[in-house]
Amino acid sequence: MPTPIQEKHARFVLSPWVAQGGLAAPVIVRGEGCSIYDDEGKAYYDLGSGLIAVNLGHGHPKVVKAIQEQAARLGYAAPSLFNKERAELAEELSAISPWGAEGCRTFFTTAGAEANDDALRLAQHLTGRRKVLSAYRSFHGSTGAAITLTGEDRRWGGEPGVPGVVKFFAPYPYRSPFYASTPEEESARAIEHLERVLVHEDPKRVAAIFIEGVVGSNGVIVYPDGYLTALRALTERHGILLVMDEVMTGFGRTGAAFASTRYGIVPDMMTFAKGVTSAYVPLGGLMMRERLAKTFDTRALPSGHTYSGHPMGVAAGLATVRAYREEGLFERGREIEGWLQEGLRPLVDKYEIVGEVRGVGAFFAVEFVKNKASKEPLVEWHGAGGLGVMKNLYGELRKRGVYTFGKFNCTMVAPPLTTSKAELDKALVALDESIGALQASLG
Repeated sequence: MPTPIQEKHARFVLSPWVAQGGLAAPVIVRGEGCSIYDDEGKAYYDLGSGLIAVNLGHGHPKVVKAIQEQAARLGYAAPSLFNKERAELAEELSAISPWGAEGCRTFFTTAGAEANDDALRLAQHLTGRRKVLSAYRSFHGSTGAAITLTGEDRRWGGEPGVPGVVKFFAPYPYRSPFYASTPEEESARAIEHLERVLVHEDPKRVAAIFIEGVVGSNGVIVYPDGYLTALRALTERHGILLVMDEVMTGFGRTGAAFASTRYGIVPDMMTFAKGVTSAYVPLGGLMMRERLAKTFDTRALPSGHTYSGHPMGVAAGLATVRAYREEGLFERGREIEGWLQEGLRPLVDKYEIVGEVRGVGAFFAVEFVKNKASKEPLVEWHGAGGLGVMKNLYGELRKRGVYTFGKFNCTMVAPPLTTSKAELDKALVALDESIGALQASLG
């Protein structure tokens, strides 16, 4: 039976992206390290880092202290005023950015979706062009422009959206939209496809291309070697700005400060959120390379938000970024990558319903299928039918003290960067057992 709080939550709270009837979830009351705890005292290892956000784990003392001290000192200051924490966080972000000595300036928002909205507007303002390209099977947020940039089904409710956004297909080696048989062929055909789209849209009319450093909530798809490099060269050839959406991939998730730095890409702008505060306080923003940012020394910046650079957010962000750097957590994802490969790869051979395991750093996904040969998804992509199948998997995980989430037939495996191998191994055993239970239930 539901508890009084569960009943109250179901009665008065609207939960995102799902039908509201029949929802059931634990009531979470605290977090510590890599675990969250419900109101009955049960612990759940956070295998999804919240929503790929709690990179530093829960309750990190340095961030908690910074939030407490900031709350006591200054709760709010208008974004037109100067503030020490804003300045120092922006300086820290410039220091870890892919722009090296050139550096960057940061415009703060409260979330990644707002940051993508602003990046689109600023790209149009900087170039004088109106069209923007983004990939199918992407997610860039649910606000006005960001939902139009999004390439999967969640954008449908926001259509027709803002004008001028054009979609293209990015690489997806497991389900190649280009009928490629090798990673090299996938990358080459993807670039050829994008060039063809640009021909039909007129590259001189395209302000920017938005792309996730690794496809995030739509299945953790890692692009083949060379694709992002070729994409960067293509944008430079046509004077198109490259905007990297690092909302999920930022702050150590891929084994480097950003996916851009992991793959040696130098974009024109990067958007971020989530891991910048380890999700303790809402904060997002866009980082713009200095040679573009200086444009606004003599032209008004065409955007603003009441909570831009909110003191509570930037204080939490400053403490978080310093903790990543001081504790070597930007690089730790590379070690965790080895643990995840070791623990997850055997699942492909062990279970008929596991089609592929893929990922980078501390950012992996398991893709489930009905048939390995045909690769038919266990749950149809964009389809309403069969979602209960995956709910069964998450229920099995919760029984075993593990929380994560997924999108249709893909399940996230993305632990906090602070995890120990012993903690992660225990969670992967629970995942193994839960997949076994799911396969058995399917007959």
